[in-house]
Amino acid sequence: MTLNYGDFQYDVENVKKIRKPKPWKHSEPITRAQLAKIRDEFLDTAPYNELWDALRAAAEAELIIDSAGVIVQNDDLTICYDERGAKYELPKYVLSEPINLIQDN
Repeated sequence: MTLNYGDFQYDVENVKKIRKPKPWKHSEPITRAQLAKIRDEFLDTAPYNELWDALRAAAEAELIIDSAGVIVQNDDLTICYDERGAKYELPKYVLSEPINLIQDN
């Protein structure tokens, strides 16, 4: 299956799932505030376009999920658990739009 996004086409079978990067170490210990500052500096100096905005939102969402202690079972976020083991099932319509979505009149 191929999806079109603007001038780009994506072969759905070859699209990689989003995964958290492997743990890494800064050259010296830094605080959360310092980390936030260097992230903001990087993203604020990136050329403006919608893709950078989307990437920033995705990175921030990942941080929110991690800091809330959410345990993600499925890469698509349809099944998650909290730190106490309570299960959260999210329907697909909460997480994405259907391919047959039509415009409102």
